[in-house]
Amino acid sequence: MVRLLVSVFVAVNFWINAVIAQDQEAVWVQIEAQPSLSKAQERVRDFSSTLPDVNGFALGGGWYAIALGPYTPNDAREVLRVYRSEGQIPRDSYIAYTASFRQQFWPVGANFLETTPDEAVSQVIATETSDAAQDNELADVAAEPEIDEITPDESLAEARVTEAKLGRLEREKLQLALQWSGHYDGSIDGAFGRGTRSSMAAWQSANNHQTTGVLTTAQRNQLFAQYNAILSELGVSVVEDSTAGIAIKIPTKVVKLSKYSAPFAHYDSIGDINGRVLLISQQGDKDTLYGLYDILQTLEIVPENGPRERKDNSFTIVGEGATFISHTQVWLENEEIKGFTLIWPAGDEERRSRLLGEMLDSFTRLDGAMDASEGTDDQSIDLVAGLEIRKPKLSRSGFFLDQEGHILTTSEAVTACSRITIENAFEGKVVANDIATGIAILKSTEALSPTEVARLAASDPNLQTEVAVSGFSYEGMLGAPTLTFGLFSDVKGLNGEPGIRRLELNALSGDAGGPVFDETGAILGMLLPSAVDGRKLPELVSFAVDFTTIQRVVQSAGLKISNSIRTEKIAPEDLTEEAQALTVLISCWE
Repeated sequence: MVRLLVSVFVAVNFWINAVIAQDQEAVWVQIEAQPSLSKAQERVRDFSSTLPDVNGFALGGGWYAIALGPYTPNDAREVLRVYRSEGQIPRDSYIAYTASFRQQFWPVGANFLETTPDEAVSQVIATETSDAAQDNELADVAAEPEIDEITPDESLAEARVTEAKLGRLEREKLQLALQWSGHYDGSIDGAFGRGTRSSMAAWQSANNHQTTGVLTTAQRNQLFAQYNAILSELGVSVVEDSTAGIAIKIPTKVVKLSKYSAPFAHYDSIGDINGRVLLISQQGDKDTLYGLYDILQTLEIVPENGPRERKDNSFTIVGEGATFISHTQVWLENEEIKGFTLIWPAGDEERRSRLLGEMLDSFTRLDGAMDASEGTDDQSIDLVAGLEIRKPKLSRSGFFLDQEGHILTTSEAVTACSRITIENAFEGKVVANDIATGIAILKSTEALSPTEVARLAASDPNLQTEVAVSGFSYEGMLGAPTLTFGLFSDVKGLNGEPGIRRLELNALSGDAGGPVFDETGAILGMLLPSAVDGRKLPELVSFAVDFTTIQRVVQSAGLKISNSIRTEKIAPEDLTEEAQALTVLISCWE
């Protein structure tokens, strides 16, 4: 307890000096609100057992706030960040201001809202005498403190006059704020009927104003101040980007312009909140718009889950990932394509949706669009205009079994995948997966008509005969399969398995699942992954499941595979052409 007294005294003394030195307003981190004093008393005890600087205040209308502080604004943001990341306070905690609070009920006897700095220090020391004594005193507090009703700034007649000057959008925003405050559950239509009037009266009562059902100018400002408090720490303000030709409200305390890479202006995170904003701007027509729509959906910043809508002159893409949500809105007007993407952490939905609303409402087209040469390309195959392309968990090779488009591949390519793609263009579904042999069979959800299909060898070649593997060695980066040549080394596996063939060639991970050819172009087997029982194979050592095992697995799946009738050695260029038509890229996505 002595240590706690000292730490609290130092913290408050530091705060007082900081506020005096910087002439800053004291702020708080509001972590909870409760609809009754008894519940607030219970929760304030809980928080006080693990956190310092815990306070309780009446909010009016039967509600009570639990807040940490007082702090300088900078310290409050750091406290909010640290306690959120540690899970010690709710995710929806936010910065609050002294004006939001009424009388203080915890710590008992304290009044940090109206005291001088010197008195605040004395109060902290006096109230931190013992946890037990404080609980006993708190138990005696049984009723909400009496609060005087606030005199209105305008008469009822004056309030009606100022209200009549509100436009429809302003009236709808007022209804939204009343809805957020918990007093309105009707339609957002800008019509102030009985329901809206009742909600205004309820809000006035909760905030200790005369209940007229018509908000004065000051009351509307107070309501909007409460409504916008959750966005205060984000620094939402209008930014005019002349390069992009866009003016829009963005969270300037969260993001800052980092670079241009046409057609994007990148506003990247500068603080603890991992948010990003992209401004989108380019010349173009409807075809350009549709192309942008397709390209955006290949990017890492646009998760695959989420609604999408494309219209003649606009589109919306929402990507819902495990850790973040992105919202993209783009419009085509006068041969200029402009819009934005907001990327925001998942789980912070109230701030995200409110911020998105501000961005949509404020979006303004300025003269000109971003030049196509603006910025520098990052010169990476995995980047588009400075943004990462969404990549699969892994990619392996496969080959066509028959004219119906069935594909043989390795089980590794279809294990623990949320989806499987063929050639990055077609969705694949698993027809069979024989874990024991490591063979899987796929089929596209769309009809495929291969120009080449597998033809199995009738027998093994002689040892040390040349063989070749066709596969996507670099997991699709080269865009086409390559042939890797080597030698046929053994007719059994490491433990003498009869269905395994050992090869002497330098295969890579992407080659697994690819066909192994003999000198005639017949398929001897399917290349297996380069690890056996969790151990990495030595260089130039690879294994393949043999043609008899392939035949058995294919027949067990109710399918057929052809046998080769070719007896003469095939020319390397002819084998390359056949192998490229036969081999396909299989990708596993998380």
